[in-house]
Amino acid sequence: MSNPYEDAYQLSRDDPAAFWAAAAQDIDWIKPWDKVLDDTNKPFYRWFAGAQCNTCYNALDRHVERGRGEQAALIYDSPVTGSQRTYSYAALLDEVARFAGVLKAQGVSKGDRVIIYMPMVPEAAIAMLACARLGAIHSVVFGGFAANELAVRIDDAEPKVIVSATCGIEVNRVIPYLPLLNTAIELASHKPAACVILGRPELAAELMPGRDVDWASAMAEAVPADCVAVAATDPLYILYTSGTTGQPKGVVRDNGGHMVALKWSMKNIYDADPGDVYWAASDVGWVVGHSYIVYAPLLHGCTTLLYEGKPVGTPDAGAFWRVIAEHKVKILFTAPTAFRAIKREDPSGALLKDYDLSTFKLLFLAGERTDPDTLHWAEDKLQVPVIDHWWQTESGWPIASNCMGLHVFDVRAGSPSKAVPGWDVRVLDEACNELPTGEIGAISVKLPMPPSSLLTLWNADERYQQAYLEEYPGYYKTADAGYMDDDGYLYIMARTDDIINVAGHRLSTGGMEEVLAGHPDVAECAVIGVADPLKGQVPFGFLILNAGVTRTEEDIVREVVQRVRDQIGPVAAFKQAVVVDRLPKTRSGKILRATMQKIADRETYKMPATIDDPAILDEIEVALQSVGYGKNVSS
Repeated sequence: MSNPYEDAYQLSRDDPAAFWAAAAQDIDWIKPWDKVLDDTNKPFYRWFAGAQCNTCYNALDRHVERGRGEQAALIYDSPVTGSQRTYSYAALLDEVARFAGVLKAQGVSKGDRVIIYMPMVPEAAIAMLACARLGAIHSVVFGGFAANELAVRIDDAEPKVIVSATCGIEVNRVIPYLPLLNTAIELASHKPAACVILGRPELAAELMPGRDVDWASAMAEAVPADCVAVAATDPLYILYTSGTTGQPKGVVRDNGGHMVALKWSMKNIYDADPGDVYWAASDVGWVVGHSYIVYAPLLHGCTTLLYEGKPVGTPDAGAFWRVIAEHKVKILFTAPTAFRAIKREDPSGALLKDYDLSTFKLLFLAGERTDPDTLHWAEDKLQVPVIDHWWQTESGWPIASNCMGLHVFDVRAGSPSKAVPGWDVRVLDEACNELPTGEIGAISVKLPMPPSSLLTLWNADERYQQAYLEEYPGYYKTADAGYMDDDGYLYIMARTDDIINVAGHRLSTGGMEEVLAGHPDVAECAVIGVADPLKGQVPFGFLILNAGVTRTEEDIVREVVQRVRDQIGPVAAFKQAVVVDRLPKTRSGKILRATMQKIADRETYKMPATIDDPAILDEIEVALQSVGYGKNVSS
């Protein structure tokens, strides 16, 4: 007997046009589409060809018109500044329309690009939605990004205007943005016509005459702008993700397909209803912030929460519980690394008792593989379903998940469950043949991909094909490795470059990390492959211990080595690990394993643009040297 998930999944594969045409009924269109899926220019598929729409209208105007104007649309909670603000749908619409007027007064119109270089403040979301209102294409760059990296993005996107702020705030330090912005513009060949600068109380700044526009002054004089009709296939935004050549890849997302998929996902994946408080604890600089702080919750009529803080340290490991209790959050979506940080600081979950979490119903984790130990800890402490789900910047929304609004599957630790309707996921070998269940291979998506997946790379169609489509003809290459079990559950084990070859055996670093994380004293871990003259590569582990652990590091390392031997086998050749205080990560929480591997192998590496704290790499090098690895110089 089938269930709603199986029915939806089968229809999405058998007749994707019918499936997505039905989903598109939840969006307001200025003009309906001529064709649901335009496949006349493969591999550049387009959804809802011929349709006209406006994303901002669907996120704000229509809710106000239909009686939701007084409902909270966005809650801003900032423990780093000690401030909070709540915007109703009507108030948010007013702010967005006026800021669209500010941009329009600076010459921004349909098709122009606007770079948004902002901290986690409501004005960042307002600027994004204002661009969508005008049909301009926004490109959000994580606030505080290095000047040279911002300059590269300025030259690639060629923005007419840049929107920024005087500073960002990281726990107890203020990060000035204008020196970074000014240096980036000096370095860039392309010069924006204007910069709109939000003044924050924490840092005053002198604006550059003739270029800079004060946010508050401009808003006071602004004439609100109306929504502009755009083609469903027109770009909504460009989001840059790291490229292997050092040139960032500008992922292009459209308007129509993006809205349809995100609106569908809110109920069918996240089981959110209009009016629910939905919190994606991420940053607007990342895809999660685009999809699930700004667009999807507002398209669905939810209340979205924008949080300027950390899971620990603002002020303690109870920060998330305080936000959930105070704002009556129903659904939280965050990264596993956030929960590992909470678990490390408060292993027993003692701080939970201080908060009423009765409104909290679901926890979703993504961004890195959720190890079973973290999954079970969260399940035990929170007593709600904990859903590991998997997606990417390029996909724009989940590829695999337990679809809580369709049919609840059993949670299998280590798996993000099954492919979401719309995604035809296959596991391939190097010759592009499908592998039997249980065998590790390249996880790939059969073309065409569903709505809201990347259309191409900005001004780089050939790079798009080379990066994603050439290696497995007829498929999108996710660059993730894993396998599928007999019931269709996916297991994402590692990036394809994190599969190590130990004496001819292809082994997943993710599988070893799962074993290490199961040790009761280990809060977080990472495994890399290091060069070995005999075996080609051997695994090496990094361990972060729980707060309060008093046992010797030597004992713990000996025990984790034995655990890998017992649970994976001698073939893994796992013999070395080292205890460290922290791991190098991107600002979104991804561990920089490839960089650590280069340090271990004495290879020159490029400082990752997205690294949270470059000083951590020095600590990793010292730790590796203590056991005989690594001595090199970054470029």
